[in-house]
Amino acid sequence: MGLESITDDLLLDLERLRFGAPVSQVYNPLAYARAPYREYLRRFGRQPRPVVLVGMNPGPWGMAQTGVPFGEISAVRDWMGIEAPVGAPARPHPKRPVTGFACTRREVSGQRLWGWARKHFGTAENFFERFFVANYCPLMFIQESGANLTPDKLKASEARPLFTLCDRTLRRTVEILKPEHVVGIGRFAAERTRSALEGLDLLVGVITHPSPANPRANRGWEALVAREFSGLGVSLPPPAS
Repeated sequence: MGLESITDDLLLDLERLRFGAPVSQVYNPLAYARAPYREYLRRFGRQPRPVVLVGMNPGPWGMAQTGVPFGEISAVRDWMGIEAPVGAPARPHPKRPVTGFACTRREVSGQRLWGWARKHFGTAENFFERFFVANYCPLMFIQESGANLTPDKLKASEARPLFTLCDRTLRRTVEILKPEHVVGIGRFAAERTRSALEGLDLLVGVITHPSPANPRANRGWEALVAREFSGLGVSLPPPAS
């Protein structure tokens, strides 16, 4: 049982879920961007490592385009060395187009996260020897206006079965990767991670989300998370000079 098999199971289960207003469209990049996501797992998700980072769900200019969590285009293509064909969502929203690796928009959260990783570890291979990055929820929810709807804003009746699947998937992922620390990127991811991994012998923590919508992230995010990782007992190499 590997991460690809876990993804296959999750895809089948997600097909049974339905979402009503205010959700207008649902994007599942694990399906239409499966090729780059599969390459991400094959290259970087095959062996245990000390730390797993958990994000919330896909962003419109990151994972929704590349299939990779926090998947800002240049980081995935140029730093990780991943580029593969990307299809289209079943019902695309005109304000949230998916053009895959041709996308010219930048995802600031991904730029910050992978820029931090590159600064401390140099190569993607060095980073992924110690870390893996996953998203708790693989779906992106779009309102009729084109605005994102985050998973924590879903109706309770719709969130409950979704979170049950996401909890199971995260727990199985952690059982394969065998980390010492699982760190939620942002409060929602940390809370869901604690719930999903209850009873497992590992440390669960939180770091500040790098989103530009988060005021704290706009005041020196890298220095902030360095202190947060230190407080969690996660050591980092010094930034490259």
